[in-house]
Amino acid sequence: MKKLVTVCSLVAITVVGCAGADVRPIVDMKGVNEASYEKDLQECQAYAKDQSGMGSTAAKGAGAGAVVGGLLGLVTGGNKTGIAQAAGAGAVIGGAGGAYSGNQAQEAVVKRCLSGRGYRVLN
Repeated sequence: MKKLVTVCSLVAITVVGCAGADVRPIVDMKGVNEASYEKDLQECQAYAKDQSGMGSTAAKGAGAGAVVGGLLGLVTGGNKTGIAQAAGAGAVIGGAGGAYSGNQAQEAVVKRCLSGRGYRVLN
């Protein structure tokens, strides 16, 4: 079980390390004033950080994962330590999943914001 928790922790660190609001989308820069683009990008990134609620998404995922992990540990006949470890692993996995969803939402906000300001976002 300790190996599972270690692997889950690595997955969480990797997932949370995604760009999120700090994404730099691929934009067709032909005819674009680079200084204006950088200003717009920073404003869109700030907007994504303020609006997406990534922290609450990760927290909800962690809570749900802990419940599922704990139930899984209980159903498989684990002792108190096994149940606690399963709940911990579930929390890590759920939190990582929630953080990933939050990152995706932030990236989408940045891309839609730039598109709304007239940039041709390619990815």
